[in-house]
Amino acid sequence: MANEKTYPMTEAGRKKLEDELNEKKTKTRPEVIERIKIARGFGDLSENSEYESAKDEQSMVESRISTIEHMLQNAEIIDNNAVAKDVVSLGKTVEFKELPDEEPESYTIVGAAEADPMSGKISNDSPIAKALLDHKVGDQVVIATPGGDMNVQILSVKAE
Repeated sequence: MANEKTYPMTEAGRKKLEDELNEKKTKTRPEVIERIKIARGFGDLSENSEYESAKDEQSMVESRISTIEHMLQNAEIIDNNAVAKDVVSLGKTVEFKELPDEEPESYTIVGAAEADPMSGKISNDSPIAKALLDHKVGDQVVIATPGGDMNVQILSVKAE
């Protein structure tokens, strides 16, 4: 399979996925299998909601395990040592403010596998990250958003 999609991520993001995979394989999967066994004991499977529920959960768990394994097999660990310290790149935290005088905002740019906007981690595929990537401290950047263009100035860039 040439041109396999890679999943850029930080070392911390890879570790988090490995931990989740381990949890799903060693704890969640056996718990669901046990629930299926118990539900089978309730008799007629055609009208057994516990059995159906457990089978649905098993399907979701197996799907997530498969997804995580695929992402880890195709992970591309980001090395920020190859990029200048003041340049926005994957794995770095960038602080910027909307011009002329909005409050500063700060985000860590990560691969899609690690994105968690509620904790300040945005995907490198997001409009904000795409606009900021490869710019440096002091640069003014235009970010195209659904609500209109945003003019921002990069205040700082820090490696994680």
